[in-house]
Amino acid sequence: MVQKRLSEAAKKRLRAGRMLQKGKGCAEVALAVGVARQTVYTWKALFDEGGIDALRAVPERGRPAQLEQGQLEQVGTALLQSPTVHGFGTELWTIKRVGALIERMHGVRFSQAHVWRILGALGFSPQKPDKRAIERDDDAVRHWKRSTWPALKKKPSERGG
Repeated sequence: MVQKRLSEAAKKRLRAGRMLQKGKGCAEVALAVGVARQTVYTWKALFDEGGIDALRAVPERGRPAQLEQGQLEQVGTALLQSPTVHGFGTELWTIKRVGALIERMHGVRFSQAHVWRILGALGFSPQKPDKRAIERDDDAVRHWKRSTWPALKKKPSERGG
């Protein structure tokens, strides 16, 4: 028998079902599982009618994922590499580039909003590159501004101009 892997939603429903079996209240279950109280009331009605199997059999909502977990992990691994390794001109990942990478790797095109969600799910955070040189020496810059720059600045002429 092939066992189908449970979705996160199914795991939550089953955990809630076990808690309801033990006599826990809907509010307590909702807090523990991380869902709205009304959701637990819905699950409780299913559970009361058909037991734990009724919670397991709830059909998943929404559109099926276009990338499997393994494919998402491949994208995450690729993003840890330099963009230039993947044929991009600079060392900066952008939403458009990530979308192009996913399309190249797996043949699936996503909107920029969804690419953003994928990045979040993979644990990446939005960052802007620092516009200063890595080699910058702040002490040397401060010294230059205090000693060299004043000597280079034009002085007002003595004729009042």
